[in-house]
Amino acid sequence: MTMQAFGAQIIDVKSDNKMITEKLIKEMVETARKISQQPGHWFCNQLNNPDGTSGYHQLGGEIWKQTNGKVDAFVHAVATAHSIHGVTESLRKHNPDVKVIAVEPSESAVLSGRPTGSHKIEGIGIGYIPPLWNPNLVNEIVTVSTDEAKTMSRRLAREEALFVRTSSGANARASLQVAKELGPGATLVTLMVDSELRYLSTDLFSTS
Repeated sequence: MTMQAFGAQIIDVKSDNKMITEKLIKEMVETARKISQQPGHWFCNQLNNPDGTSGYHQLGGEIWKQTNGKVDAFVHAVATAHSIHGVTESLRKHNPDVKVIAVEPSESAVLSGRPTGSHKIEGIGIGYIPPLWNPNLVNEIVTVSTDEAKTMSRRLAREEALFVRTSSGANARASLQVAKELGPGATLVTLMVDSELRYLSTDLFSTS
């Protein structure tokens, strides 16, 4: 509805009961590619665009500056992997020992070497290894279930007034786990990825 308000034509690629799966993501990508062959259209090919990583270098610099250079760990969920890679590259220019933890849905933990599956954490977990994924940049992978991510998103809204979507809940849930491992005094950074205002059609808050 938001995109239609801006004048967009919507082409809906049907999912399996609103689940995010490898099949759905690949069908969406292929649909976009076919549309781009029409005159006046453009295919960003986000998953295969290496420039996406460098676009997050500045964010890494902002994190370093705002924490006064005291970042011990960076925790972030993976979709294209651009944001986790770009921030990591930037932070490690300042401190090569910054620990980096990737987050993925436990129902489809392909980065962890487990089978692809279906989940409802919008914006992450594409169901297969992202083409530009670089495991050498990551120290650890933490999995979070859809239910755990939703529970944390609701908690963030109630306790912190952060109205964020499920992927942000996954980030926060994983961060609490990593923070326990690091212990008192460590500085851990994660991201609130997106506002839930873009996902009001989901069941995240309708059942809370």
